[in-house]
Amino acid sequence: MGQKVKTGYQMGMRRFGRVNWLGLAALADREIKRFLVVWTQTLAAPLVTAGLFLAVFTLAIGPQRGEVLGVPFTAFLAPGILMMTVIQNSFANTSSSIVISKVQGNIVDTLMPPLSAMELLLGYLAGGIVRGLMVGAVIAAALWALLGQGVAHPLWLFLFLTLGAAFLGALGVAAGILSNKFDQIAAITNFIVVPLSFLSGTFYSIATLPPALETASRLNPVFYLIDGARFGMIGASDASPWLGLAVVFGATAAISALCWRWLQTGYRLKP
Repeated sequence: MGQKVKTGYQMGMRRFGRVNWLGLAALADREIKRFLVVWTQTLAAPLVTAGLFLAVFTLAIGPQRGEVLGVPFTAFLAPGILMMTVIQNSFANTSSSIVISKVQGNIVDTLMPPLSAMELLLGYLAGGIVRGLMVGAVIAAALWALLGQGVAHPLWLFLFLTLGAAFLGALGVAAGILSNKFDQIAAITNFIVVPLSFLSGTFYSIATLPPALETASRLNPVFYLIDGARFGMIGASDASPWLGLAVVFGATAAISALCWRWLQTGYRLKP
């Protein structure tokens, strides 16, 4: 009679421990299926975009450009375009998911289930990371088939691609929380994400920059993602991959902690 009624979350904690594995898996599954349903936009389109970037820069600059970091310009360019495409798609997946829910008015369907802030964050990140890695796998396969581009250090490449997808996925969660409409997400993409991607050594070695710009580039976490992917693919880089790993891991942890706090308090999510 006097026994308290247990919530679904409390019962879930007793059955599965302190993590609602079933709810987390359901959210991750939803986020992955979101982009798989429209695979022509989320997987095929990035491949075309990456191919166009590679073709334009190779045709316009390649014949006049010598080796960069000891490899042909096309081989130097390929990993940068690969990483740039991966992180942009990871950001788009998490940010669009939250903003679409806000615009359609069904964000409450995500907030009401017995999911903690960490479980919500991991569920959203799962979709962004899986989409980023799938895009990366498609582009890497195309580079190997069309250009014969191999991978010097597969584990390093996979590690940096995963961290890159996680970092921009978390940044996408933050952008989705802050934004209430698509115009705001577009502004963040155009004025933050794209400049960070383009001004990070994607199309050039930062060793060719003036000292001030080179120093500024080394303060950009995306530079270490591009550089790490380049090390993984061609075995050469402008910075130590261990330094890049530390910087990117720290940046990912910092933005993830911020997202966790906002999800925990319902900042700009709860009416």
